[in-house]
Amino acid sequence: MELGRWLIAVGLLLVLMGLLLLFLPRAFAWFGHLPGDIRIERDGVFIFIPITSMLVVSVLFSLFLNLVGYLLALLAGGR
Repeated sequence: MELGRWLIAVGLLLVLMGLLLLFLPRAFAWFGHLPGDIRIERDGVFIFIPITSMLVVSVLFSLFLNLVGYLLALLAGGR
């Protein structure tokens, strides 16, 4: 039962992210264009390595998961 709730929550989060990308594409225009993202373009070859963008995503995801864990601990009566 608990796994089902988590899957529904993740699904809703994905739908919200999809709607944001669909209706506000400029909100994420920065992604992939940060200093430190490597772009190599040569004759018919394009290589893109989003180092800085992935670091930003990783930090935001870690903060989000820590916040969710903290809130779940509060709801469960911990701390």
